[in-house]
Amino acid sequence: MTSIEFWYEFASPYSALSALRIAREAEAAGVAVQWCPFLLGPIFRSQGWQGSPIMAVPEKGAHMWRDLERHGNALGVPMNCPNPFPQNGLVASRVALVAIDEGWCAEFTRAVYRAEFTELKTIAERPVIAHIIAGLGRDPAAVLSRAESEDNKQRLRAQTEQAKQRGIFGAPSFVAPDGELFWGNDRLAEALHWACHGSLEGLLRPV
Repeated sequence: MTSIEFWYEFASPYSALSALRIAREAEAAGVAVQWCPFLLGPIFRSQGWQGSPIMAVPEKGAHMWRDLERHGNALGVPMNCPNPFPQNGLVASRVALVAIDEGWCAEFTRAVYRAEFTELKTIAERPVIAHIIAGLGRDPAAVLSRAESEDNKQRLRAQTEQAKQRGIFGAPSFVAPDGELFWGNDRLAEALHWACHGSLEGLLRPV
């Protein structure tokens, strides 16, 4: 089975939309998903940005949240703007790496996004992440201990550097087996098709 890399940042609401639907759509396409949490902050700073670029223009920010509302309603998952925004997803990202090793990353990721954008919880707070871990039947103290080990911290730094080397500049991003990069929640179908066929032929047709 072919696979696709799903690069996501916990502060990204469009990553949330992709996380909520990628498993179902990838399974239908016969594509396995590699969950790849990373931090956009270091990449943005290397580009000269402080915070979310889209929020630098008020009109773009307002449109983004209306767009997210539309898509969330279609998925049956309300999408709201948390305060503060963007959220700090450092702890969640470290836990996600542990969850990858133990096979529960997809469930954890979706739960964090629901907590953040539907329930408006502050995911930077360890008790919030601990509650999510416990809700998935895991020991929060043990998981957080592994997540905050020096080895795991370094692993997240390396993961973020790998994203940068892939040419990733935003989230969500999808990387096909041949290295082809697709950016944005609205490119998921194209990324899955490319992973299977190595082109968009058969998906996009001229009028």
